[in-house]
Amino acid sequence: MIKALRTVGCYVVLMKRAFARPERMHMFFKQYIKEIEQLGINSIGIVLLISFFIGAVITIQIKLNIESPWMPRWTVGYVTREILLLEFSSSIMCLILAGKVGSNIASELGTMRVTQQIDALEIMGVNSANYLILPKITALVTAIPVLVTFSIFAGIIGAFATCWFGGIMTATDLEYGLQFTFVEWFVWCGIIKSLFFAFIIASVSAFFGYSVEGGSIEVGKASTDAVVSSSVLILFADLILTQLLMG
Repeated sequence: MIKALRTVGCYVVLMKRAFARPERMHMFFKQYIKEIEQLGINSIGIVLLISFFIGAVITIQIKLNIESPWMPRWTVGYVTREILLLEFSSSIMCLILAGKVGSNIASELGTMRVTQQIDALEIMGVNSANYLILPKITALVTAIPVLVTFSIFAGIIGAFATCWFGGIMTATDLEYGLQFTFVEWFVWCGIIKSLFFAFIIASVSAFFGYSVEGGSIEVGKASTDAVVSSSVLILFADLILTQLLMG
């Protein structure tokens, strides 16, 4: 318990340092653009690929498991849309990104710590937490809502692909189900949740990487701890946010 409280305290202190005003704004924006490319743009491929196949699999599973003469044929499209909007494209996709992006951030900062690059920045009078961590947090908070939007579209295209090429149902029935009683707020719920998840991924991973003590073995351990902690916190935040936004 004491160790957990100490960790939380160190995290809060680090975030206070990280959210100080950047000393040189042009350097901050340069790092910000670099991090958007590294953390956001480079993740588009895996987001589109996973979302496409998950959208297709969800459609097939729902069609096979809830097919009944008592249920309208467009129910498959309706349920697929609700799953993609409410949970998969925000929560589950952010869990996947926690593994890819979180480990990237933790290992990068951990390597800089054990090779004493962060110490060198401190000696030069640079606020290393602000210089290294703030661009990552702002870049990920900017990029993940866009990735969530791409995920929704890719999932829907995957669902249509099962109709066009798999022939499990007509695209017209799927389209009607996707449009049936559409609630725009569900899209915004996914985007709002993704903003919180993005902050969790970036800040928690940066904390574990920045706080590494030791050598290369500790860097690997910090990367693992960052992914596990981010995933648990995302699930906990998902529970709270869903209750607040949907209640």
